[in-house]
Amino acid sequence: MSLSVSIRHRLASLDINVNFESTGRLTALFGPSGCGKTTVINVIAGLLRPAEARIALDGDVFVDTASGRWTPPHLRRIGYVFQDARLLPHLTVQQNLRYGRWFTAASARYVDEAAVVELLGLSSLLARRPAHLSGGERQRVAIGRALLQSPRLLLMYEPLASLDDARKHEILPYVERLRDELKIPVVYVSHVLGEVTRLASDIILMSKGHVISAGPVRDVLPTLAAASGELAQEAGSLIDATVRAYDSDDGLTTLASPLGELRLAGAVGTPGKALRIHIRATDVMLATTPPSGLSALNVFQGTVAAIAEGDGASVDVRMAVGAAVVSARITRFSARRLALAQGKTVYAVVKAMSVRPPGA
Repeated sequence: MSLSVSIRHRLASLDINVNFESTGRLTALFGPSGCGKTTVINVIAGLLRPAEARIALDGDVFVDTASGRWTPPHLRRIGYVFQDARLLPHLTVQQNLRYGRWFTAASARYVDEAAVVELLGLSSLLARRPAHLSGGERQRVAIGRALLQSPRLLLMYEPLASLDDARKHEILPYVERLRDELKIPVVYVSHVLGEVTRLASDIILMSKGHVISAGPVRDVLPTLAAASGELAQEAGSLIDATVRAYDSDDGLTTLASPLGELRLAGAVGTPGKALRIHIRATDVMLATTPPSGLSALNVFQGTVAAIAEGDGASVDVRMAVGAAVVSARITRFSARRLALAQGKTVYAVVKAMSVRPPGA
């Protein structure tokens, strides 16, 4: 999938000037509330006519204001999952699912109803009406309805925002299966970094109507250090790992990762389960000699790959550990005292309590 987006639009007091291209399987539009994410996704869907725009999917141009081209929403074959499920209350789950098929000609349908029902675990719900479903179940039906449109692109707008934590953790595995098992590209709007780090292959980072960074999520995550406010505190590293074992006596999960053995607090999956782990740069301490006598359980040896000036008294250090990269935010004073320089051997220290479990 190749999605090309160029939008210029003014909405109230916000000037939106967005340009990006993505070939990712699940691309996240991420940023704080009010940054313009809603406008971007609604222009892609055809729900908003912008002042200036060009939107193309795999070379098929939906919008080109310069030439006057405008493809109506129902002809774009784009599925849309809203924040609230928006199911038709008088129809059963099965009827709501089949409602999605009406928007696509029979000759263009490629998604199998039985496969969607199995993928989303809906077989026991087919005869129910929306009033008798939980919030998580309603959202799964909404996802299924969008999939049965046989869309070329699936848009998901804050699909977990209206759910409590338990329902969010119920839905996340289904979105992962959708990402991994189907070949439908997804644009996922969220302001929750835990969702993005768990789900996204690529990320479009937005602020005040502009794209400030774009690319694979593991490359963009360290650049949050240059953002403002709370967002800067989320800068860090994204590590792919696999659950090795859980020790119920100590309440610790051991993971196999490119960093080596990694421990985190709590049970996060059964052995063999693949996870993405977010380690915030502010949770990493550095040492130039092998540390000992620490309560911290995670110590990784590597070399300094880069040092960049941060805000105020801080610097951001990127450390290569094998094929992985760990980011650390420390004071300028500490970097000088440790005589940090590119190529120097260092040890990253991370508490098990600081390692971010998936979706947190």
